[in-house]
Order: sequence, then structure tokens, then C-alpha cells
Amino acid sequence: YVCSTWGNNHFKTFDGDVYQFPGLCEYNFVSDCREAYKEFSVHIQRALNSNGHPEIQYILMKIKDIMVYLKPNLVVVDGRIVKTPYYASGVLIESNEIYTKIYAKLGLVLMWNQQDALMVELDNKFNNHTCGLCGDYNGIQIYNEFIKGDASYNSITYGNMQKISKPNSKCEDPDETQALPSCNEHRDECQKLLTSPAFADCRLRLNLEMYIQACMQDKCACNGKDDSFCLCSTISEYSRQCSHAGGRPGEWRTQSFC
Repeated sequence: YVCSTWGNNHFKTFDGDVYQFPGLCEYNFVSDCREAYKEFSVHIQRALNSNGHPEIQYILMKIKDIMVYLKPNLVVVDGRIVKTPYYASGVLIESNEIYTKIYAKLGLVLMWNQQDALMVELDNKFNNHTCGLCGDYNGIQIYNEFIKGDASYNSITYGNMQKISKPNSKCEDPDETQALPSCNEHRDECQKLLTSPAFADCRLRLNLEMYIQACMQDKCACNGKDDSFCLCSTISEYSRQCSHAGGRPGEWRTQSFC
């Protein structure tokens, strides 16, 4: 089971909810939330890059007693910069120009493209034991994330609840009252991109509508600017998730596209 975040602040929980949350603080992405000994935690911090697009600035990860800090092209373990591949105490870290991957023997795989997209895969022994932006991994959508007891939360409220409070950081919570635009005028284009022949093997493996909606939000957020971030980040995620589900996406990038 996989939880991921990508592109224009999209998140997909272990249980399959997809939502947008534009926060620029440090957040609990996914942690083991059992009362006693917590086996791992993953925190992320996004920032806007020079083009105004959100990118993951750093990832802070604790695996048992090891602290790992990741930035693009930088891996720091327990305060020391390390060369990859790095292996110690059941943790393997690999990286190249494109991806950083961490395999932890306790049942976790993390993959980051050093830009906008992060994916964490967890062993099902953590079912119902996680918290953070990835949700509780109980196999039921919406419950405990967006509905808890008698209360229901929108995605911004839910995201704000995952903030890591740091005494000296000044970061604003996103406004919980802002509604997402409908973006329907972009549906045809997004549908066409995601149902191209290159993705024939993906159709039955993934929930297509989810990615169409994310792509529509991307197009809206970019106000018709045709830069590759607005078009490619959700299509890249669709392609990654398809491979992860055992599919074989074809070659969809071209000289002129993405």
C-alpha cells in the first residue's frame, strides 16, 4: 500500500482518498502512531520554487533511532553527510540524479524524485497504526481522516492538524474556508492525456477519475500557463502509480511534451 504526494499539493492516502493541501509548514507525512515505541516518522516541508510551484524542500525521517535528513542531492544521517549507497542498522539509502530511495527492514520504502513527488510504501503490519497526511491506513476511505466521531473536516483543516509545531518557525496555515474551483473546462484535455494509448495498461489498475480531477486542478492553478509542471506532474504520478500497480505505461513523453 502506497501513500503519495505530488505536483500541485496533491495527496493520496493509504486508504485511497485524494485531496489537495497547499501548506508550507513542516508536516507529519506519515508516522507510526502507536502509544508505546514508534518505529518511524516521516516529516516533509514544501516551499515555492522560483517559478512559484510547490516543491518538497526537505524530508526528515526517523527510523527507530536513526535520523535521516534529505534535500535534493544531499543525504545526512545522524548529522553527518553520507555517500550513497549507504547501509546501516537495517536501513539502505540509494540515490542518483533523479531519485532518492530508502529501504527500511522494518517494512517501509520511501521514494522521492528530489522535486515534487514523494511515495511511501508500508508493510500492512502498520494497518490502523499510522497518522499524518497519509491517514490512518485502516482500509476505509474518509473515516478518521475527514470524518471522526461526529466531526467532519475539509482537507485544509485536516492538513493543518498535521503541522509539526516548531517554536521559532513562522509559517501561516492555509485558509480553511477557501473553496476549490470546479475547473470543468479542463476535463476533456485531461481525460485525453490520461487515456492516451501509452496508458492502455493502466486503465483497469487505477482510479482514472481521481487523476483527471487532479489534472483539472493543476490546469486551473496555472491559469492557462503552459508550463510543464501544470501538465506533467499528475501524468507523471499516474505513470508511477501504474508501474507500481504492476502495469506497463508506454513512452508518453515526447520532445515537445514533458
